[in-house]
Amino acid sequence: MQDQITSILEHMAKSQHELARTLEAKREVIAHMAKMVSEIPDHNPSFGEIEALMEHSLSITKGITSYLNSLADLEDAIADNLSPIMKVMKEQPADE
Repeated sequence: MQDQITSILEHMAKSQHELARTLEAKREVIAHMAKMVSEIPDHNPSFGEIEALMEHSLSITKGITSYLNSLADLEDAIADNLSPIMKVMKEQPADE
């Protein structure tokens, strides 16, 4: 039983590692977008049409929201995957 639990944990760790890599890539994109926004001058910026500015601002906001939602999903997945394992480990005697 212990070997099965170990195997399940190894597979979960590999899966969550891949998800973390995806999130890291998203984070880098969001950080780059935020850096671009910070380069916008505070006074008298010339962007042309306001519609384009609004569209790009919305895109950045959506990207940040998506990244934060992905982090929340990762946390939920980790909790969902570890809860049954922890329950089984608590039920087993220590000598197994």
